Amino acid sequence: MLPSAAMGRVLEELLGLLDLEELEVNIFRGRSPRNDGRERVFGGLVLGQALVAAGRTVEERVAHSLHAYFLRPGDPSIPILYNVDRIRDGRSFTTRRVVAIQHGRAIFNMSASFQIEEPGLEHQAEPPDVPDPEDLPGRPELAEQFAHELPARVVDWLKQERPIEERYAGPAYFFKPEKQPPKREIWFRASGPLPDALALHQCFLAYASDFSLLDTSTLPHAVSFLDGTLLSASLDHAMWFHRPFRADEWLLYAQDSPSASGARGFNRGSIFTRDGRLIASVAQEGLLRITEQQR
Repeated sequence: MLPSAAMGRVLEELLGLLDLEELEVNIFRGRSPRNDGRERVFGGLVLGQALVAAGRTVEERVAHSLHAYFLRPGDPSIPILYNVDRIRDGRSFTTRRVVAIQHGRAIFNMSASFQIEEPGLEHQAEPPDVPDPEDLPGRPELAEQFAHELPARVVDWLKQERPIEERYAGPAYFFKPEKQPPKREIWFRASGPLPDALALHQCFLAYASDFSLLDTSTLPHAVSFLDGTLLSASLDHAMWFHRPFRADEWLLYAQDSPSASGARGFNRGSIFTRDGRLIASVAQEGLLRITEQQR
C-alpha cells in the first residue's frame, strides 16, 4: 500500500472499501462510504467489490470479462455480504459467480471469467481524436467558470474531492443540458498513485466505469440527473478487459448510446490509454424514468 500522503484521503478511503473482509471461505464483507449523502449504494462500488471478491478466490489468472445485474438498491447504512460460487477451474479459464446480499436478499449478481496469460491474434479499434487532458478543465475549474450560473449545491458538488479525476472532451452537459448527439469522450484517472497489482487496477476501473456511462443516454433529450426530473439507475453492466493498463494514468472513455426506449437507455464504452491502446470495453443498460415534475 502506498503512503497516505501520496494517495489522498478520498482515494485512500476507496481503496479501503475495495479491501474486503474475508469472513469465511468464499464469503466476504464490504462496506459503503461514510456520510457521502447517497440514498443507495453506488453501483460501481458494488461492481468493484464483487470483482475483488471473485479475484480473491483465483490464483495466477487475470479477469477478462464480467457480466452483472443490479437487482435491488443497496443500503449504504449496513455492510454487503459477497458470496462467491467457484463455478469452474479449467486449464485456461476460471469462472466465478458472485451474489451480493443485504437484509437477507440478493441485491446484485455477477459472473466473472479469468484467464491465464497467452499470446494470440491482435487488432483493435482506433481511439477518437480529442484534446489532451491537460488542455481541458477539471470539475473544480468548471465550478469556478460557471459559479455565477449554477445553484450553490451544484458548485459545491463540483468542488468535492473525488477518488477519480475527470476532464470532459466536450460540453460538461450535466449542469447545463442541451440537446446533442448521444456520444462523448471523458479523460479520467485515479486522483493519486495506486499500488502496482493489475487486479486492483481492474477493480478500480470497474468502479469508475459506472460513473458516467448511463448519462450518455440523456444527451439527445436535454435532461440531467441534477435537475430533479430524471430517475436513473443501472440495471446491468458488462465489461471486457483486453490489455494491461494503469488506472492512475490518463484513460480516455469514449461513450455512445445507440438506443433509448421503454424507460431504459443502452450505452457502450471503449476505454483507451493515452497512447491509443484499447484496454477495456463496456456495455450497460439503465433505467431512465421521467418524473411527474417533467411531465
